[in-house]
Order: sequence, then C-alpha cells, then structure tokens
Amino acid sequence: MKALVTVMACVLLAASPSPSHPRIVALVPSFVEDLFAIGAGPQVAGVSVYSGNVPGTKDLPVVADFSSVDTEKIVALHPDAVLGIPAQARLVEPLQRAGINVVLVSDDGYADIFTDITVAGDVSGHAREAGELAARLVKETDAIVARTKGFKRVPSVFVVLGTGPIWTVGPKSYIARLIELAGGRNAAGDLGMAYGQYSAEALLRAQPDAIVTDPSVHLDAVLGGEPWRSLTAVRLGHVYTVNPAAMLERPGPHYNEGLRWLVERLTPLGT
Repeated sequence: MKALVTVMACVLLAASPSPSHPRIVALVPSFVEDLFAIGAGPQVAGVSVYSGNVPGTKDLPVVADFSSVDTEKIVALHPDAVLGIPAQARLVEPLQRAGINVVLVSDDGYADIFTDITVAGDVSGHAREAGELAARLVKETDAIVARTKGFKRVPSVFVVLGTGPIWTVGPKSYIARLIELAGGRNAAGDLGMAYGQYSAEALLRAQPDAIVTDPSVHLDAVLGGEPWRSLTAVRLGHVYTVNPAAMLERPGPHYNEGLRWLVERLTPLGT
C-alpha cells in the first residue's frame, strides 16, 4: 500500500512540534475524515472546503478546494505533512519547494479507502488505530453485504453527478464498487474511467432499474425532458436522492453508511 504514496519532500519546519504528534493539513475532505476517525483530529492544522460536516473542524482554517491551494496560508500553519490526491500534484509544487512533506494518494477506487486510512495512520503516528479502524470497517461491510444474499436479480443503477452534460461514475470508481457490494451493478459499466461524461443515447439503451443522485444535481428539474422521461426507472419512481451526498460520494471511513443506504433501496428491486 505504501508504494502508492508519492512523497514530494520530507523536511520538517523548525516551528513544527514533536514528530510523534505531527501537524497535518488535509487537502480533501476524505483525508480530514480519516484523520479524525483514527484519533488524529487534534493534529489537523488545516482542511479543504466541504469538510465542515466533520465534527471538530469548525474553527480550522480552510486552505484548499478541488482546484486551488492557498500556499501562503499552509506555510504559515507550519505543518509537518500535507495530504492530498495526485490530481493536486501541480497545485502543491510550491509547498514542495518550501520544504514541506507532501503525500499524494489516490482516492478513486474502493481499495483506496483502506490505503488512505493506512497512510493517514502512518503520517500522523496513529498506525495502530488506522489498522483497527480498517478491520472494523471490513467487518461492518461484510455484515451489510450479507443482507443481499437473498437477491434473485441484480438491479442496475445509474448515478447522476451532473445533467448538463450527463456526468456519472465508471467501473473504476469506488461508488461503482459500492453498488456491486449492495447487490447491484453499475449501468455505466462501459464508461472506462472512474468518472466521466455519458451520452443520453447510451443511457436510454442502458435503461437502469434505479437512478441515484444528490441534492446539488437538481435532477427533479429535468426529469420531464429527454432522456429522463423515457427511462423506466423514472416512470416507476425509482429515483433516489442521497442526502447528505457525502454519505455515498466521499470515499472515507463512513462509506458503510452509503453502502447501507444503497442496500435499503435496492432490496425491493432485487428480491
């Protein structure tokens, strides 16, 4: 797992605390959740946008979003390490030049959930707690998945992340894996990537059994138009909005909540 980690630099700043309690900045919400879940919350010095739902982050400075990183603010926080994802590699180059240890780890796939927890544990000095958390999550997942054993069919699910253009999840995404664990299959299995644009024609051909979306998409506003009104799932009312969206869309330590939510909605379609 550690081979997946990209360490940009490893120089501790003079103002940093003891290495046994390193100060950490997390550039994506899932890492914020990981750190707090393993007991490293007091060590978090800065967070990204959309991390406000994590208890304990209310007064922490926001230093990044998905397209920008506030280098000056991060340097002023004197972090021992910065956690982010590979897509942020260009954005964190100034931090590397400043001598800050930057660790970039993928969060696209299901296995990445556990890799990220492991890395968060290693970086924060909470490796034991990270291992215990991962074991608990796997055990909980197994119990949830057991509820799908009685499914007589495998319902197809199309996840709507955007409507103009249509944006969805592909087989390489962790959400697609959650759909499989929930007893279903991803209707956009032909996408060929983790997330991407999907054509209306392909969606009409797929005719998913269920559609899953989040409140920010405002899918209700377009259901009366094509291709949506021609989908059997829409006509039958099998359109489900996950709220809060992070329950399903954030690859962090609370993914089982999203998995449980999926199982509850797919059970009538699979039995």
